[in-house]
Amino acid sequence: MSIIKITKQFSFEMAHALRNYDGLCRNIHGHSYKMDITLAGRPLNDDNSPKNGMVMDFGDLKKLVNEEVISLLDHALVLNAKNDPRLIDVLKQNFDKIVVVEFQPTTENLLDFIAGKIKQRLPETVKLCRVRLRETDTSYADWEE
Repeated sequence: MSIIKITKQFSFEMAHALRNYDGLCRNIHGHSYKMDITLAGRPLNDDNSPKNGMVMDFGDLKKLVNEEVISLLDHALVLNAKNDPRLIDVLKQNFDKIVVVEFQPTTENLLDFIAGKIKQRLPETVKLCRVRLRETDTSYADWEE
């Protein structure tokens, strides 16, 4: 059987600010992110399995991505840990979903972060091929392996 690629689309709302950036994105602002997750593998060939013919059940992929990515980032403010800790403390005292990361929360770095979270949960028979993260209608980045 051939290697087949499958893709599932996701969306979430997230705010961020780019520390020390030299443009408008240094300010807290949000995006309506669109994300495509592409996996590759051989479809299961087992007549006794309810997953027969699938690389991975789209429902299982949805559950995994919701648990690892969407639940963390949707409606969150993501900030670089190098920001003033007093600012982060004030934000955490006033808002529920402040996510502090050890990197500049650009689309490129978020991709690497997201890919790592997804890869650790995939079955051995399935490979993460690509994550496309669309920040706006006209701007996106791809993570590929």
